[in-house]
Amino acid sequence: MTSIRVAGLVTTLFTAAAIAGSAPPPQAADADREHLMIQPQELAWAPAPPFFPPGQTVAVVSGNPMEAGPFTVRAKLPAGYRIAPHWHPSDEHVTVLSGTLAMGLGEHFDDKALHDLGPGGFARMPATVRHYAVARTDTLLQVHGMGPLVLHYENPADDPRNAPTK
Repeated sequence: MTSIRVAGLVTTLFTAAAIAGSAPPPQAADADREHLMIQPQELAWAPAPPFFPPGQTVAVVSGNPMEAGPFTVRAKLPAGYRIAPHWHPSDEHVTVLSGTLAMGLGEHFDDKALHDLGPGGFARMPATVRHYAVARTDTLLQVHGMGPLVLHYENPADDPRNAPTK
């Protein structure tokens, strides 16, 4: 059960740090070296970091997305959820666990260029490749890559962190 608690702790730290805009405190020593088995109901879900549009929830499965090194997260996207054209400094690997995610390539969102990925579908977006997505239905994803997880939006106005405060 220690690994499950560590995964939950990392999720909490990831979310809190993302909201605060700073890196989370270090993980427990050798946490990623432990054998880890997690059932879906054991994941701790929280709102996604503020570099994603509101409405997405995430759970850290392994690693720490805000630090250098491998990570795996799950993401729940509601139907209609859109992520504007963006890129990452490292490869992004996306597996659709349920629902339908439509993804496209390029610097501008183009509904006609979207490719639907259903359950079991997979996409690898190499570092710096511009891409975008929309959830056609409620969608559950698993994303893994090398941290830190960073999003660079093509249009700064699309970055939720640049939205006017109310």
